[in-house]
Amino acid sequence: MNEEKTNLETGLTSSQIQERINAGEINKAVDDQFKTNKQIIRENLFTYFNLIFLVLSILLVLVGAYKDLTFLPVIILNTVIGIVQEIRAKKILSKLNVMNATDIVALREGKEKEVPIEQLVKGDIVLLKTGDQIPADGRVVKGNIRVNESLLTGESDEISKDVDDELMSGSFVVSGSAYMELERVGKESYISKLTIKAKEMGSSEQSEMVRSINKLIKWVGIIIIPLGIALFSMSFFVNHMSLYRSIVSMEAAIIGMIPEGLYLLTTIALALAAVRLARKQVMLHDMKSVETLARVNVLCVDKTGTITESKMSVEKAIPSRDFKGQNLDPIIGDFAQAMPADNATMKAVHAHFTEKTGKKATGILPFTSVNKYSGVIFDDHTLLIGAPEMVLRDQFEDYKDEFEKYAATGYRVLIVAYYPAILTEDDSKLTQPVEVYGYILLSNPIRKEAKATFEYFAKQGVEIKVISGDNPVTVSRVAQQAGIQNSDKYIDAQEIPEDGYEEAVQKYSVFGRVKPEQKRKFVKALQKQGNTVAMTGDGVNDILAMKKADCSIAMASGNSAAVQASQVVLLDSNFARMPKVVNEGRRVVNNIQRSASLFLVKNIFSFLMAIFSLVMVINYPLQPSQITLISAFTIGLPSFLLALESNHNRIRGQFIPNVLSRAIPGGVTDMLAVSILVIAGSYISLDHNDVGTTATLLLVAVGMMVLYHISAPLNKFRLSVMMGSFLGLILAIIFLHDLFSMTMISNKAIFILFILFCAATTIFRWLSRILDGVREVLVVFDQKGKNMTFADVHEAYHRGRQNIQE
Repeated sequence: MNEEKTNLETGLTSSQIQERINAGEINKAVDDQFKTNKQIIRENLFTYFNLIFLVLSILLVLVGAYKDLTFLPVIILNTVIGIVQEIRAKKILSKLNVMNATDIVALREGKEKEVPIEQLVKGDIVLLKTGDQIPADGRVVKGNIRVNESLLTGESDEISKDVDDELMSGSFVVSGSAYMELERVGKESYISKLTIKAKEMGSSEQSEMVRSINKLIKWVGIIIIPLGIALFSMSFFVNHMSLYRSIVSMEAAIIGMIPEGLYLLTTIALALAAVRLARKQVMLHDMKSVETLARVNVLCVDKTGTITESKMSVEKAIPSRDFKGQNLDPIIGDFAQAMPADNATMKAVHAHFTEKTGKKATGILPFTSVNKYSGVIFDDHTLLIGAPEMVLRDQFEDYKDEFEKYAATGYRVLIVAYYPAILTEDDSKLTQPVEVYGYILLSNPIRKEAKATFEYFAKQGVEIKVISGDNPVTVSRVAQQAGIQNSDKYIDAQEIPEDGYEEAVQKYSVFGRVKPEQKRKFVKALQKQGNTVAMTGDGVNDILAMKKADCSIAMASGNSAAVQASQVVLLDSNFARMPKVVNEGRRVVNNIQRSASLFLVKNIFSFLMAIFSLVMVINYPLQPSQITLISAFTIGLPSFLLALESNHNRIRGQFIPNVLSRAIPGGVTDMLAVSILVIAGSYISLDHNDVGTTATLLLVAVGMMVLYHISAPLNKFRLSVMMGSFLGLILAIIFLHDLFSMTMISNKAIFILFILFCAATTIFRWLSRILDGVREVLVVFDQKGKNMTFADVHEAYHRGRQNIQE
């Protein structure tokens, strides 16, 4: 390990950089979201269920049941498709990540160069300025900055860092500029060690859908082994069937219980969603955010950069009634000359106030999100520019009438004031009255697409909360111009008591003069009320709330710390992309819910039929090849095609109840129909082939009913999927009947098939209506919780029974 200090004048040389790269002392992230190709292949190939399928295949080969291996090509194809799609998605997203990697200024070979964060090495001298996230651990070697370590410590205090003070990766700069030398990079940095610990603790960050699917698959994995052993033992040792028949019937039950394509379909759907969004200039740092955004019902937005353009312009400066000078502009020009233009407000001030008096500053007080003002020291006083309420304090009511009329018309108002003492970063608290010089009026143009975007969210039932540091009157006016509902209901956040946040978020839609730590409190209050909350932001003062929200969205034009802290990044900083992100999430969740219902019909039937077979001490009536036929045309093909459909319906209810309410009627109907067939068959002496083929036809008929039920209301695409699946079934039965163990059935079997089909139609419709009613009750309970009344239950149940599509 090389401990020599870097030359502060030149930085590292090319040879020193290469030496550190060779030694592995490079700032490579440990939480890289992308797997290697080997990892993708290994994770798709060596799965628990693939092992089960391998064992089942070996057993079938040993007893010579080769035609019952029809499930094997489907499993191989599923695995190959999964690997190919995941690698393709990874390549596209990796390329996007490289194109949008955050750069930081490093001193190398005596020149300042922009270097991607992951290419920094130990010993690099980097320049930090307001808004930058600290890329690795190190020490300040020149300058002074104030940093916020909330992402590491949870505390939002701003800490001053001078020469030789330690800086930790993950914290971010809120004011000032300084050079730091990197001492611990990559996996050695503090943030990396925290990340590794978090990974070791397991993932609680999975989305509800993925978590639910994992639970289903886990329970299936636990159940199939003992059930399989029990079925084989009963058939071979109790019923004295041949080894061939015992293995084939046991395997049919197990294959029927495995949702082999469900996990694959979910993985591919999420990967393709990420790719589609990447092509629309939206980058995901976290895959779960696709589903979370689809479920969001409250969206918290800032005024600047979301409702309005990020750029800001000064309209004019208005002198106060107390101003004794001739012209206010040169005084502000002196301020601008001394203060660095390191944020949008100061850039606008620099651009407008070019006239100066020539007065020289002796120091500056940088802007902080806590103080909400900045200052320039001239001799024995400080000239302040900032938020009126923070600068005026007790004098606010005296001057309110002078500037609030401008705020009411949509301007952002900054006060210019004389403070009769010298302020420093360590002692920046205002304790004396100020002399008001005047007001700077700033404006942000409303984004052209803002109105249409907020109209979309209103139609989708997503509530908008505007949370801004600006004057609430100004924010309300701008929000009304953008067409945000209830934007006339506004409040000054400084008036909200500590225990009043939950009441405030219910009553108001616009919050002004909000401090960074308050944004987080608003998000927590909304979540306490059962809302799924998304938070947009582009500044360091948004990060605390973004990390607390269920989903965080950053504008790429914002500072690097906010971009790195977010789950979703709008690469062109265009908020109008948000409906596309929400729609993509809805497409994924709705289509996977529908497909999962199809998969679980077969799984529920196979499980119940296996239990019935054990209780009645009879052989499982179907063969693996017949299960494959049913799976291919009533589950596999339609679920794949339906997953391609644009489905932007609002997501209602929880994943598991939604899926089970649609799958249970089909699974129970299948089990009842086939059970009656097996019992009746034993009385009228139907042979094994008759029972197997008749049971397959019954399951196909119920499968088509389930497909119709979950596709309702039908459109041309869904109808064509149903017709295509039905045609495929007919052709497979006609031309591949031997492969799928389908034989001509007797007249007795045809009669029973007709009777049971009529009965199954009635049972399925009855069960579907009951469970649709139950699902609707659960949806309403999910929304209302303890406030739900008996009348609500009654209304929801009957609405669900009538299959009202909302």
